[in-house]
Amino acid sequence: MAGNIRLEVVTPDKYVVDEEVQIAVAPGSLGEFGVLIGHTPFLTTLKTGIMHFTDAKGTQRFVFVSGGFAEVLPNKVTILAESAERREDIDVERAKAAMQRAQERLAKASHADDIDFNRASAALQRALYRIKLCETERQ
Repeated sequence: MAGNIRLEVVTPDKYVVDEEVQIAVAPGSLGEFGVLIGHTPFLTTLKTGIMHFTDAKGTQRFVFVSGGFAEVLPNKVTILAESAERREDIDVERAKAAMQRAQERLAKASHADDIDFNRASAALQRALYRIKLCETERQ
């Protein structure tokens, strides 16, 4: 099916993406999923990761997303994320500092049931995805 679909990536603070795209691919909790125009509607939770999409001109774009939900309709995908950043908006040095802090907290954590351990693990995961996204070859 030819045509574009509307993609909105929204956080509690801002719209990160609001444009027509050819395809959107996001990190669902049960696995990565892709959406084209005319897709069957569904709602799913998201995990932390990198989503990508091909804009209306054919350029592939990348966005870091952390948690939230995705609503898919035949002509629109809405990503409601806890946090989201386009690749060009990520501060790599800040992400590396966050990774270092998380690694230090994990080294001090007493056991896997510790709340600090879980928070540090999540922070480390977010930092690693941000760094990975920034270090991938820019297109």
